[in-house]
Amino acid sequence: MHVIVFANEKGGTGKSTTAVHVAIALAAKGARVACFDLDHRQRTLGRYLDNRAETMKRTGRNLPMPVYDTHDGESMTRFNDALGRLGEHAEFLVIDTPGRDDRFARIAVTNADTLVTPMNDSFVDFDLIGQVDPDTFKVTRPSFYSELIWETRKHRAKIDGSTIDWVVLRNRLQHIEARNMRRVSEAINSLSKRVGFRVTPGLSERVVYRELFPSGLTMLDRNEFGEMGLAHVAARQELREMMGGLQLPEPLGAPTAI
Repeated sequence: MHVIVFANEKGGTGKSTTAVHVAIALAAKGARVACFDLDHRQRTLGRYLDNRAETMKRTGRNLPMPVYDTHDGESMTRFNDALGRLGEHAEFLVIDTPGRDDRFARIAVTNADTLVTPMNDSFVDFDLIGQVDPDTFKVTRPSFYSELIWETRKHRAKIDGSTIDWVVLRNRLQHIEARNMRRVSEAINSLSKRVGFRVTPGLSERVVYRELFPSGLTMLDRNEFGEMGLAHVAARQELREMMGGLQLPEPLGAPTAI
């Protein structure tokens, strides 16, 4: 089983939206996918899949659908039981974590095969993983979160010799000033060489993603849209590029183009 953990101690980065699209993309390719939402307050991933299940029931459509659960945020026993139950038959386990420090999120990160940290193209978001000189915008040092992941990866390597593939996902904002975008890009690439993460493009800020939440649909559910507009086509292409950038193992099921 391949464990994919979406983790960022800052909210508003598109973490849950990205997680559900990755989960559905894998399921659409024939993989057995399970999802575990650790954010018991917002439970965006869990609610998204609740809405998807309701849409399937209401319309009679057979959509790609992972099994899923939401943690209560308190019980270690329930946490371990859910991991065992969800992972029993899954090829991929997608875990969405809260946008804050959380003990269950730390455990999840330690067990990740792929760790995905979505962030927006701004120095406000970059500050989570690195600090820059205010005059030159050069990286001065990694931030606490980068150091935390560094130590987690070392700990995992000592336990079982495994390597956590850390991917920083650049979820792009619209209308961002080009010079600032270039500076952030240079800072991320510089820090990636020091800390050892990969950088790949994520999802743009699009109204369509917010509109899909009540129905639980994703950009992959092409038959539900009828004739797709340019925004849908562009969003689907973004998703293809993001999935390619994550470099996840190929599912055992029959390959299906996304």
